[in-house]
Amino acid sequence: MTARPRTMPLRGLLPLCLLCLQAALPLRGHRGRYAGDKVIRVVPESERETQILRAAFNRFKVDLWQPSSPFHIVEGAVADVRVPQNATRSLLPFLQQANIPYTILISDLQQAIENQTAGRSRRSRRSLPGYNYEVYHSLEEIEDWMLYLNRTYSDLVHMFSVGKSYEGRPLYVLKLGKRSRPYKKAVWIDCGIHAREWIGPAFCQWFVKEALQTYQTDPDMRKMLTQLYFYIMPVFNVDGYHFSWTNDRFWRKTRSKNMRFHCHGVDANRNWKVKWCDEGASLHPCDDTYCGPFPESEPEVKAVAHFLRKHRKQIKAYLSFHAYAQMLLYPYSYKYATIPNFNCVESAAYNAVNALQSAYGVRYRYGPASSTLYVSSGSSMDWAYKNGIPYAFAFELRDTGHFGFLLPEMLIKPTCTETMLAVKNITLHLLKKCH
Repeated sequence: MTARPRTMPLRGLLPLCLLCLQAALPLRGHRGRYAGDKVIRVVPESERETQILRAAFNRFKVDLWQPSSPFHIVEGAVADVRVPQNATRSLLPFLQQANIPYTILISDLQQAIENQTAGRSRRSRRSLPGYNYEVYHSLEEIEDWMLYLNRTYSDLVHMFSVGKSYEGRPLYVLKLGKRSRPYKKAVWIDCGIHAREWIGPAFCQWFVKEALQTYQTDPDMRKMLTQLYFYIMPVFNVDGYHFSWTNDRFWRKTRSKNMRFHCHGVDANRNWKVKWCDEGASLHPCDDTYCGPFPESEPEVKAVAHFLRKHRKQIKAYLSFHAYAQMLLYPYSYKYATIPNFNCVESAAYNAVNALQSAYGVRYRYGPASSTLYVSSGSSMDWAYKNGIPYAFAFELRDTGHFGFLLPEMLIKPTCTETMLAVKNITLHLLKKCH
């Protein structure tokens, strides 16, 4: 067993290495071209390593996949980073010189993308009666699918728009449920707040499919659709999602413009009016966790917040779907504190992850977002809870980093199947009294 090389003191090593890297690391924005890019995993084993990584990633604006910000890099926790091709010759030796081990998760990102999209044009993705739920769909395909369901299942589905995006696209929602009585409790489900997390919209579509296909045969689904309405927003961040298909597969934010910095977009999960732009959010418009110029600055966030405020007496659960980490999170995200109805929410989460695990043995971590993942302010989940929705959850779907945001289409079905069990479990929990 070879010993790790002796390390330079942090104060001496860091400026030297950062200066060496400065000329070689590129600016953000690769216009979807990832030839030779790698995704690496680093786990800092000490405070020294943590500080080196934070400083390096902050300085050179690498595309941090996990966690969402260098601020959240902590000792003993995974950090997944996309390294552009012309940075690998400097960043990887930098890590070696700093005596920080790393693992290559994806050796050629462009090849990984092409492997995922190979044959896409040969498949029938847009035949609506035979719509394929086991592939990823473009925004146009998803909107056509929603229109088709609205026409075909008019007794159970009602499609409407809550507003328009920054680029003028409609923000479509499906209202799902039996019109059995004028007033019913409701569940809100949104997917795709972060554009590159394609498995989220895939799940929203899967949920609707399961509801419509099993309503007649599954007593639990019949109970859910009879006693509740579901408001389902398959793509929250429509501009960003479209951009992730046409320009930059790993785009995260919205597409609003910042004239001063010439950077696009705001993190739509840091733009809500709950401890806005506090810990875990950035004030810099070019950062992936930019909170925006003010709360609800993004028309997408403003429109959904307006709808939820208007219907908050009716909506009893808020579920938001993200990737990746395999976690089920509940408030608070912005602080370390216990929510008033902790026992009921904790019980719902515990039962949900057990139901999920029963499908394929995949175990999700669960708990308050601040202690289970990291502290972040201005999130939709915290906002929903603070605005009177008693059950607010954020799912971080598969996987834990092997594929990252490039979850293969062959894993859509198992991911959605297991997640469906968790969502049904939470929904049925709602229909029982919890003290």
